[in-house]
Amino acid sequence: MRFYDSATREVRDFVPREPGKVGVYLCGLTVQAGPHIGHLRSGVNYDVLRRWLTRSGFEVTFVRNITDIDDKILDRAVAQQRPYWSIAYANEVTLAAAYQALGVQPPTYEPRATGHMTEMHELIAKLIAAGHAYPAADGSGDVYFDVRSYADYGALSGQRPDNMQAAVDGPARAKRAPGDFALWKGPKPGEPADAYWPSPWGRGRPGWHIECSAMAERYLGAEFDIHGGGLDLTFPHHENEVAQSKAAGFGFARYWVHHGLLNLGEAKMSKSLGNVLDLDAVQALGVRPVELRYYLASPHYRSRIDYSDGALRESAVAYQRIENFVQRATERVGPGEPGTVCTEFAAAMDNDLNTSAALATLHEVLRDGNAALAAGQDDTLREALASVRGMLDVLGVDPLAAPWRHASGGGNLTGVVDALVQLALEQRTQARARKDWAAADAVRDQLKQAGVVVEDTPHGPRWTVEDH
Repeated sequence: MRFYDSATREVRDFVPREPGKVGVYLCGLTVQAGPHIGHLRSGVNYDVLRRWLTRSGFEVTFVRNITDIDDKILDRAVAQQRPYWSIAYANEVTLAAAYQALGVQPPTYEPRATGHMTEMHELIAKLIAAGHAYPAADGSGDVYFDVRSYADYGALSGQRPDNMQAAVDGPARAKRAPGDFALWKGPKPGEPADAYWPSPWGRGRPGWHIECSAMAERYLGAEFDIHGGGLDLTFPHHENEVAQSKAAGFGFARYWVHHGLLNLGEAKMSKSLGNVLDLDAVQALGVRPVELRYYLASPHYRSRIDYSDGALRESAVAYQRIENFVQRATERVGPGEPGTVCTEFAAAMDNDLNTSAALATLHEVLRDGNAALAAGQDDTLREALASVRGMLDVLGVDPLAAPWRHASGGGNLTGVVDALVQLALEQRTQARARKDWAAADAVRDQLKQAGVVVEDTPHGPRWTVEDH
């Protein structure tokens, strides 16, 4: 297994710190607003990584944090005249629902920044004692990391400290150098009074970067295997994480795995820019969550996605063809279980998680399966179905696995609606049995008006949701 390591800028063989076990830390969201599909790409990409590591025999500890105290959240709280924590929590609930809708597995641990003040205080104190951080001399209560004290600063992002812009997370007058960044922030006029905690340096709140370093060490130890996040986090967030963590004596992340961005137009999808598309907007286009997941997982994780409605719909149609094969093959030979992935698929996934090449292999097996289905070669079909389901399971889009198996016609339907459709089909079957063709046609026509298309097969009626 090999990954492109952003720290060394090369594809490296993956050697975990501890044989058979992998620790992964993913920078989660700052919950000042609900998630857009660019955020959901991160969730899907690292869910695929986790699934592949698990399929490869590793025991995975997966940590994805929630940043629930931050300048942007406080700005929203002031603008909306709401408690900062109510904004953070409401958006966290929305995020969790979106992840669940896309079949993203819950992390092993999902720590919130506000629950780890003690760990942050201990880390900051260690940095001060080692000469890598200092309390501001102006009495503000701010504490800064001394960038010049860490010789390797800029190595992750490939930037020279002398060419970097000043950090904007604290007043310049309180810093020894413009690039020094805040570890702890004292109270500021106009901010919510309940957004502060006691500390050895006075009441205040943490800087963004110290939160992740403290939480990663708490749940994964001083050194762990993979640190993930969006390419846009490389600087300053991840650069600052590396500096403060290694300055404190931590080995920190052995591999840095960054995913590409999702663009809308000429710019990345961003809450601050206002050019966002969320899960509800995608579903309003008639695209199901499983189809969105397929769209987000199909390109190589490091590639940029230039979003368009047309590209999303094309991807949805491609998934529907896969889904149709699984459904027809299941009607013929039964569902079986997800099988072993083929050698070419495994090689693609082991080569820097190349889902694009892996999907090309899947489609080759799919063609063989469709040929076996047409020729009535049940043994070959059974083998192809198991292989296809195994590969889809790695990508998290197996139609017969939770949560997709309850949307039996391929529509965005709950199990309750599924049961109602089945009830109507039973009534139609009973009408046909007693040769009441008018009643049977009436049920079929009513279902069609509701967008449900019924197809009679040798194995009984099968229904799908009509595309509009």
